[in-house]
Parts: sequence; C-alpha cells; structure tokens
Amino acid sequence: MGKTKRPTYRIVAADSRRARDGRFLEILGTYNPITTPATVTVKEERLSRWLDDGAIPSDTVSSLLTQIGFLEKYEKTKRGLDVSELTLRTTITERRKKTRKTKKAAVAAGESAEAAAEETEPAGVPTEATGEEKEASAEDKQSEASTE
Repeated sequence: MGKTKRPTYRIVAADSRRARDGRFLEILGTYNPITTPATVTVKEERLSRWLDDGAIPSDTVSSLLTQIGFLEKYEKTKRGLDVSELTLRTTITERRKKTRKTKKAAVAAGESAEAAAEETEPAGVPTEATGEEKEASAEDKQSEASTE
C-alpha cells in the first residue's frame, strides 16, 4: 500500500494457499513506518479471534505485535489473568539504521578495546597455548627424546 517512497502496510489474515500478495480474508490492522515514531494499529478482538482459530503471524507481524504489547496481553488473556491494566502502544521506536560511519566507528571501538585488553595483560604471566602450539611443543619433546 502507499505511494512511491511512502509505504504503508496492512496486517491481514490470509489463506496460506493463496499468493503472497493475493486475496486476503480480513484486514486486521495497519503499520505506517513513515511517521516518526512509526505507528501500528490493530483490531484486538478480531486478531485474538484469528489467533485462537490457529492463525500463525509472520515473523515481521509477530515482531510488531510484540513491540506494541499485544502478544503479552494475548498470552495473559489465554491464561485467565487480569489484563485490565495493560494497554497497547500505538507507536514503536525503530532501531537506528547503521550507516558506513557508524559501522566504521563500531569496528574501531572493537579494535581499540582489544588493544586495551592486550595492554592490561600483566607481563610474565604465561598465556594459554593454542592447539597448534601445543602440538608443536609435543612434537619437539618427542624429537628430543628420540635423539637422546
């Protein structure tokens, strides 16, 4: 849905035997990522009914429902707990998208942390030998024993 560079999405109940973008059974909500913060609206009663009937939300829809608090409320309702104090959020905060600058900064921070860890290692304390170093030292010991 939406226009060029202005997407909006519907949360729908669809038959798994139909095409992905084909005919659907019912509109259960909407997701608008363009607004800041992104907004999600759902029809709670209808969505609960579909989940009770065995509908399985996609990974993306499941993530959205978790972020607005619907799945928590649904699970508590199924267990018979009081959900009167729980309200669904209509907005979600999106993670910041990583740009090249932030990726480079993260890599640089990781390298500087490794360098700092190496500098703080006390001198004179033996370090663990790797598997290859252990094998090489074992071969050296065997060759010394065989030459004597």
